[in-house]
Amino acid sequence: MSLQGHIVELQRRHEALEKEIEKERNHHCLDEKKLLELKRKKLQLKDEISKLRQGETLH
Repeated sequence: MSLQGHIVELQRRHEALEKEIEKERNHHCLDEKKLLELKRKKLQLKDEISKLRQGETLH
């Protein structure tokens, strides 16, 4: 997979996590632990995307 393809896949996963976070927030029985874990994963993806984009601009 190309670097750009990898970034696109990470962005897709990031968006999916955002939707899952919204779904969890709107759930009548909010699971704070699950919500925090989803947010942590989303942040990790965002950081990875940023690092890849920075590396892409350096080349």
